[in-house]
Amino acid sequence: MLIVIGGDAAGMSAASQVRRLQPEADITVFERGPYTSFSA
Repeated sequence: MLIVIGGDAAGMSAASQVRRLQPEADITVFERGPYTSFSA
């Protein structure tokens, strides 16, 4: 399980990298603002 705090470019890049390496991993992202980065 991966918990990412912050949905900005760095947080979403980390989540994206883990998804590529471990497709079965559970990933949860916490972001306090209304938007996340989709450019990762």
